[in-house]
Amino acid sequence: MTLDSIPYGALVPVAILMALAPFYPVPHLVEKLGMLKNGTLVKPLDIFDLLWHLAPILLLAAKLGKDYYK
Repeated sequence: MTLDSIPYGALVPVAILMALAPFYPVPHLVEKLGMLKNGTLVKPLDIFDLLWHLAPILLLAAKLGKDYYK
């Protein structure tokens, strides 16, 4: 599977959903980035959670970069 085979129509909603999930009380991505900034992101589960929620955003950024610099 390549980046070209992933449609934007699927990737954008997944990236938004994963960035904002769970919606209440605070999204995990915001919480984990705060922990990273404060130096308290040390547990492997927290690191995995940060990467899990960032993965679709990183894929979207890679696809945008690849399409922009084509």
